[in-house]
Amino acid sequence: MAKNPIVPTIPLDENGAHHGYLRLPWSRDDSAWGSVMIPITVIKNGDGPTALLTGANHGDEYEGPVALQELAATLKPEAVTGRVIIVPFFNYPAFRAGTRTSPIDRGNLNRLFPGKPAGTVTEKIADYFAGELVPHADIVLDFHSGGKTLDFLPFAAAHILDDAMQQHACVAAMEAFNAPYSMTMREIDNVGMYDTIVEEQGKVFVTTELGGGGTATAKSIGIARKGLRNVLIHAGILAGEMEKGPSVELDMTHDDAFVFATDDGMIEPCADLGDMLEAGDCLAKIWRVDRTGEPALEYRAKRGGLLTARHFPGLVKAGDCLAVIADVKS
Repeated sequence: MAKNPIVPTIPLDENGAHHGYLRLPWSRDDSAWGSVMIPITVIKNGDGPTALLTGANHGDEYEGPVALQELAATLKPEAVTGRVIIVPFFNYPAFRAGTRTSPIDRGNLNRLFPGKPAGTVTEKIADYFAGELVPHADIVLDFHSGGKTLDFLPFAAAHILDDAMQQHACVAAMEAFNAPYSMTMREIDNVGMYDTIVEEQGKVFVTTELGGGGTATAKSIGIARKGLRNVLIHAGILAGEMEKGPSVELDMTHDDAFVFATDDGMIEPCADLGDMLEAGDCLAKIWRVDRTGEPALEYRAKRGGLLTARHFPGLVKAGDCLAVIADVKS
């Protein structure tokens, strides 16, 4: 059976603060014995739970990387009970390129789990996390936002799971994160996702969508920082009081929450993030861009609810997600 070639340059189970890399051999034209060097920090102090914290699963999402870089630079071992594993740039090649997928193999890391130890660069990263890091974690927090193509209301999320006790634990961690919105959701396509492999191993898992457009804001980074600290306190790894504020509870478990484009063109938004909609309300119009003199095509909400996500760029292609509508829990 093939063995994953990734080797950590630091100890993963020794007390103290250790900063180094996950070194993945990658032979290429400009470096015959080259490597992909994925930055990692491990901070450990005695026995206790382990938190695995990741950002840039997709390389054009930045709230997680900023919050995790700050944590890696400032967290002291004496403040920790247990262990914190910090990987700010999960799909490092994609992060350096500022793209959703890896420029090396076009791999979408969050669709390639559990990975392959003898596969592509991205498949090897997935296999290492699935087989070497996740099994030792008690709680996993994976930061996301909309990247260059989507924009979201800022929410933390937990998934609907078959195991009611595990789902309860995930929801509790999501609530501890305390984003402005808290989402219970089903993924429209969970095959190959990091979320799925973590949850299948019985772990407590929290994810986020904290904005989008291929950038971050002071507000969205602040949400990430607060949520990160809250989750570590909730897990018993950090001491102190959680910083809590209001959080609107949302539900996104219906297939008709999603609206997809069936035409190419230019978007005219008819509603903005945070708007409450009724079934049949116009979400967006798509104007043709290859001729003038024709009316726009209207896309309407299939259900009432809160406009929670929208397509970000001004141009759209058939098959793109135009909008997501979530139910507001009473």
